[in-house]
Amino acid sequence: MSDPIIKFVKYVCVQDAVYWTPGTPDGYGGYSYTSKAIKCRWDDVSKKVLAQNGDEIVSDAQILVTDTDLEVGGYLWLGSLSNLTSSQLTNPKSVAGAREIKRIERSPLFRSKDEFVMVVYV
Repeated sequence: MSDPIIKFVKYVCVQDAVYWTPGTPDGYGGYSYTSKAIKCRWDDVSKKVLAQNGDEIVSDAQILVTDTDLEVGGYLWLGSLSNLTSSQLTNPKSVAGAREIKRIERSPLFRSKDEFVMVVYV
């Protein structure tokens, strides 16, 4: 039986977003990114949070996701892969509105070691 919390989170995470992994050096002074489609609940709210590096920042958005592959330093954009050009798929900095992930809060599900609900701050 599926966990009711995951069921609820998946029920509210109906917005399309694109996630780019943190960049890796491409050998020419730039960075290479990999993109993928995810589902989320994106709330445009300003909130003071501590970034992973300990600095206090004001986040532009709070995003609820269940995808455990997200990392600080990656980028998120509210929209679908089909709306991006091939060059935008590999460079989030060329996409208006793409935002860098500054903090991720992971909460394990009740009685679970490997399933998490995450709140991402950009």
